[in-house]
Amino acid sequence: MDSNSNTVVVTGFGPFRQHLINSSWEAVKEMSKLGLGENIDLHIMQLPVSYQKAKELVCKIWGTLQPLLTVHIGLASSSKAIILEQCGKNKGYREMDVCGFCPEDGCCLLDGPEKIESTINMKTLWKNISVEGIDIVFSRDAGRYICDYTYYTSLYYGNGRAAFIHVPPLSKLVTADFLGKALQIIILEMLKQCGEKNE
Repeated sequence: MDSNSNTVVVTGFGPFRQHLINSSWEAVKEMSKLGLGENIDLHIMQLPVSYQKAKELVCKIWGTLQPLLTVHIGLASSSKAIILEQCGKNKGYREMDVCGFCPEDGCCLLDGPEKIESTINMKTLWKNISVEGIDIVFSRDAGRYICDYTYYTSLYYGNGRAAFIHVPPLSKLVTADFLGKALQIIILEMLKQCGEKNE
């Protein structure tokens, strides 16, 4: 599967539980106003907090847009930091989504590998960037809910060309505008890595 070398898709999630405004989607909307440079064809999309619907949309992204990179943004409700996730896990999904659905066998893809690593080296990224006013953390566990499920699905269908960033809830200090700028910095750094791989 060939990628469109200048298409980047960034997704955020819709409302769930007590989070009627999901900071991930608010941040993505703000980031899209800033853009990723004139040579990047940026597409943004809101994913519902539903295993099946999120999976369908992720498959559609890879099938129709065939992006260079898809970056998924999710809300880590108890975090105060931005978290860079290295890999997606296939099993252990026991929590119900907003539709009251839980995957069969708690599994993302029945014959899929246990975990899939992103082609983006998050550890390198984490060492190379800093955003004033917020901590950035490296992680290898995206939490076994819709975030992890979406990430795994995207890594699987995108041959590893996906990334996942968890953002904290919005607050007086952490505004959507602030998160949008932080995402722009982080994703531009990811695209440098993509560029180095293509040279």
